[in-house]
Amino acid sequence: MKGEHTYDSPGPAEALFGAWSGPAVGLLDLDAFFASVEQLDHPAWRGRPVIVGGDADARGVVSTASYEARAFGVRSAMPSAQARRLCPQAIWTHGHFDRYRELSAQVMAILEDETPYVDRVSIDEAFFDVTPGRFSREDPVAICRRISARVASLGITCSIGLGSSKTVAKIASERDKPRGLTVVFPGTEEGFLSPLPVRAMSGIGSAAETALARAGIHTLGQLAAADPQVLAGVFGVNAQTMCERARGAERSAVSAVDAPEEVKSVSNERTFARDLTERGDVEAAIHLLGESVGRRLRRRGLAGRTVTLKLRFSYGRGRTVQRKLAHPTDDENVFIPVALELLDGVWAPGTRIRLAGVGMSDFDLAGGVQTDLFCEVDERGAQASDRRGLSVAMDAVRERFGDAAVGFGRAARFDAEVVRSDRYGSRNAPRG
Repeated sequence: MKGEHTYDSPGPAEALFGAWSGPAVGLLDLDAFFASVEQLDHPAWRGRPVIVGGDADARGVVSTASYEARAFGVRSAMPSAQARRLCPQAIWTHGHFDRYRELSAQVMAILEDETPYVDRVSIDEAFFDVTPGRFSREDPVAICRRISARVASLGITCSIGLGSSKTVAKIASERDKPRGLTVVFPGTEEGFLSPLPVRAMSGIGSAAETALARAGIHTLGQLAAADPQVLAGVFGVNAQTMCERARGAERSAVSAVDAPEEVKSVSNERTFARDLTERGDVEAAIHLLGESVGRRLRRRGLAGRTVTLKLRFSYGRGRTVQRKLAHPTDDENVFIPVALELLDGVWAPGTRIRLAGVGMSDFDLAGGVQTDLFCEVDERGAQASDRRGLSVAMDAVRERFGDAAVGFGRAARFDAEVVRSDRYGSRNAPRG
């Protein structure tokens, strides 16, 4: 391990083994994950700057940069053209997402070997609970060391933060990268958090940072001691929660791996290398996005009632529109035509579209549905078309052979596009 840091420890961490009292929450963050996998699979790229992302000449963005590229100022979400100027010698790749998912699954399996309490945040990040006595009586620091070593044996590395809450663990995981372990023992949270800038805490963006600065609040310690009325003006109903998090007083549970996650929405967005202006291209994009949403709905056993279409135009503005269906569905052959009808109300041919998104929400089936004679519904009351069987068959082929194994010709229009965002919106997803 590159480094291990114990905040405010009176001596070596070993001296405190067995002394942990109360919740022990870890946050594992895979180091420059996509770029690290590329360096693992391409030995000649090791030690060289590697950038995973879209084309610099096609308005792409950086997905991940290796630490060698970061030394030149390259960062995730940076325009690829800017990254190329900063690091012209970098090796570029569009990425191999099936391979990233494969390695991610192996890492998550390591966590699940150590504890059943794992909250996966993303493909390269997860919270885990190793509170003594909840599943194991072993020392939390020892468990984190073992997790780090097991991840390293895969050929990639991770950084881990360990503390009494998700907030502390998340911030600690950022303190020492790559391959670091930062431990904040119970009782030292406030001292650890207090001197840090407010942006160190997730949930505080640039707008909130500016508003806090106007009130003279620059550090988490100042945030923890701030006037509640001042914080209410910045965070609204979440003011008290943000104050507790800044003090290290948050108590956030990590659920068991097999606990059902309450998903609020499933959506897919794509930013295009060239603006779309023709009706055929826009319809093809909506079909492609909707097919991805339908597949993920079926994978999770969800059926939604509300269709959302999102557009962002080249001049920066956008429109988001929704329509509620009479019956829930997981069939893109049902909800894509609705999205196309919504398109007619917010776009005219010739208007330049930079981003499009399709989403489904409103998954509550507890109240049942009113069926009628004009559509086919299943035993849940979910609507289906006569083409749903084909969609399910394509799902099975893709699960076995990869996303590119089967598809429709319209996808070829966007084969070079890699700037995309697939999302699950969750009521209980961890936020740090």
